Amino acid sequence: MMSFSFSVFSVGISCVMMCIVYKSAVNSLPELSPQKYFSTLQAGKASLAYFCQADSPSTSVFLEELDKAVKPLQDYGISVAKVNCAKEETSRYCGKEKDLMKAYLFRGNILLREFPTDTLFDENAIIAHVLFALLFNEVKYITTLEDLQNIENALKGKANIAFSYVRAIGTPEHKAVMEAAFVYGTTYQFVLTTEMALLESIGMEDIEHAHFYFFHCKPVLDLTQQCRRTLMGHPLTTLNIYRFIKSMEAPLLTEVAEDPQQVSTVHLQLGLPLVFIVSQQVTYEADRRTAEWVAWRLLGKAGVLLLLRDSLEVDIPQQANMVFKREEGMPVEFLVFHDIDLVVSYIENNTYIEQTQEDEDEDMEDPDMEIEDDEVAESVYRDRKRHLPLELVVELTEETFNVTVMASDSIVLFYADWQAVSMAFLHSYIDLAIKLKDTSTVLLTRINCADWPDVCTKQNVTECPAVKMYLEGKNPVSYGGMLGTEDLLKFILLNRISCPVNITSVQEAEEYLSGELYKDLISYSSVSVLGLFSPTMTTEKEDFTEAVKNLKGYVIAGIYSEEDVSILSNKYTATLPALLLARHKEGKVESIPLANTHGQEIVQIITSALLETFPEITVENLPTYLKLQKPLFILFSDGSINPQYQKAILTLVKEKHLDSVIPCWLNLKNTPVGRGILKVYFEALPPLPLLVVVNVHSGGQVFAFPSDQAITEQNLLLWLNRLEAGLESHITILSAQEWKPLLPAYNFLSMMDAAASQHPTRKGPECMKETDIQENDKEQHEDKSEVRREPIQTLRIKHWNRNDVFKAEKSSRHDNEEL
Repeated sequence: MMSFSFSVFSVGISCVMMCIVYKSAVNSLPELSPQKYFSTLQAGKASLAYFCQADSPSTSVFLEELDKAVKPLQDYGISVAKVNCAKEETSRYCGKEKDLMKAYLFRGNILLREFPTDTLFDENAIIAHVLFALLFNEVKYITTLEDLQNIENALKGKANIAFSYVRAIGTPEHKAVMEAAFVYGTTYQFVLTTEMALLESIGMEDIEHAHFYFFHCKPVLDLTQQCRRTLMGHPLTTLNIYRFIKSMEAPLLTEVAEDPQQVSTVHLQLGLPLVFIVSQQVTYEADRRTAEWVAWRLLGKAGVLLLLRDSLEVDIPQQANMVFKREEGMPVEFLVFHDIDLVVSYIENNTYIEQTQEDEDEDMEDPDMEIEDDEVAESVYRDRKRHLPLELVVELTEETFNVTVMASDSIVLFYADWQAVSMAFLHSYIDLAIKLKDTSTVLLTRINCADWPDVCTKQNVTECPAVKMYLEGKNPVSYGGMLGTEDLLKFILLNRISCPVNITSVQEAEEYLSGELYKDLISYSSVSVLGLFSPTMTTEKEDFTEAVKNLKGYVIAGIYSEEDVSILSNKYTATLPALLLARHKEGKVESIPLANTHGQEIVQIITSALLETFPEITVENLPTYLKLQKPLFILFSDGSINPQYQKAILTLVKEKHLDSVIPCWLNLKNTPVGRGILKVYFEALPPLPLLVVVNVHSGGQVFAFPSDQAITEQNLLLWLNRLEAGLESHITILSAQEWKPLLPAYNFLSMMDAAASQHPTRKGPECMKETDIQENDKEQHEDKSEVRREPIQTLRIKHWNRNDVFKAEKSSRHDNEEL
């Protein structure tokens, strides 16, 4: 793995950056024709080329950043050139518009990598991306704790690990790690992640900043033993990483027997102080153990030496047991400590202040403006190297759309290739195609609304991504569930059956209620619904049928209205018209009367019935339960829930003591974000299991069940009574702070307000007819490609309403804490 070294730099490397536009001349960039440029590519020659159309508008900002990257890239053996493309140029890199929006990385004449040019947004991003691509074997990118453990186990007894977390690819911190890997990649295995959950799993609480760890795996010979980990305490810069690694290479503990004033080690050269633990012959062994313990605690922060008092020619105060040397040339300090923890604390406090002040000055000079705070966009970019078998999904165009959906039952994904959410969902859609390969009778297709906006508009697609099911002879059914593989799979499978299913006999009804009739689908719908009606209840049957049609794809629903319906109504104690709910997990059937109940009320009854009595809260289902507008009665558990706790809570549910709250539980192993939630409540992670009540929607108070009491029915009931009586004190109140932009420059709503104030006669984009917008676009843009891409903006804003945004913003004051 690491023996691969940096052979990538021994051959020609070319990173070709494509753009549509360029006008201004940059003197430091040599200009070549495409033919001349490609003829210069050879082994041992590295080149970064920027291809431009000669008559294109200006992209001076990008060229300025590229110009800044010239000198650093030359230091790594990569030259930079600008390549001018003539109009008649037929080269791949000068021809198609979509190719001009990508960057191409070559080794010699071989294409290694391509990525969108908008990811190369500044000098740091350019250098970071180029080095990251070239150091593919030297820097392992991981996403899970299992990945890290596998690498750690593989290197025990062989090599040490330099592990780093950065918030996003292309940041200054990412560049610093890549530059360090360029130098030390043959010596250490570099491991990189952008996953906050992974950082939390190794015990780091501060996940707001980049971090750099050194894993001491080489000395570990026992595979069951964990590698020691040392965290770099300073900001993640190239210089700090260099200092940190050099301090890791220095001896952990050195014995000296000379005047501390004259002692000099590599630590002083790196700007780190020296700590001398004073020892004498009679206590040598204990002093050495103490010194080693202090050395591990201060590793990377100071050099630690064992000073042998008995061999010294200079006098040291008799009471002094530690000598501190801040820097070269400064007088040493003789100190007395009776607690080794105080030694560590003293050193950290006396070296941290100067570093903090320096870091603050650096932050003032170079504010971090380019952090990718969109986690979806970041995840899409992280997965850019993942190969997607797009051939499993038929790509549609304006010419093939109608023919395809009319010829066969089809699922159509409407997406835009420039949108992060669309591209993230495309991964889930492809995963779905893999699951259904060779088993589905439904054709999976996709259409890019960025290329074919007219098709999407005709299909009433006003936002991307969107999924619709086209079944022969029926109106298309829109999917409104979570953008994930399992939820979409459930939607497709449940759409295979009628809704409602017409049950024709009592025996068939019993098979339906027991789950036997559709046993293959029970795992996707734990509740089956059966409407019972007498043959003469025409209006009631119509209301029920119309209601369950709205739930097609989300629930299994049937209807029974034969002459012998009384057999079922008597058996299940149901007064007609009635609704039977078969809960397959619990093995029971309950009845609900439907007299004087109409369509929307029936939908609400069924929707509520689908909710679990005591659900496990996940990121996916939390919004569903928050819609109920009740406080959360939530049990946090580090693993599976204790059956006794579950029994106690379910008993209270059955006895109607928990009707005013939502009883639920959260497994921190399945949903790691729960740790962050608990830290918001308690500042530090409390012992588990732990039961809390969170008044999400009104007041934001959080109440904790006493940790010294057992979770029993009686104790819970007494605690709930005290809550209702106002006798319990909250442990915290969730912040009512609204979400605001990170920086004033990102306050897009205020910009829109300012723009609207300049055009008071316009009501907003939603009021403008789509056809009018398209006609205006056609008049203003003669280029066909521009006309085709422009209407997608209409799809995004057609039904947008600013009032809705502000309503949602206000309602999210407590919801933004999630729980």
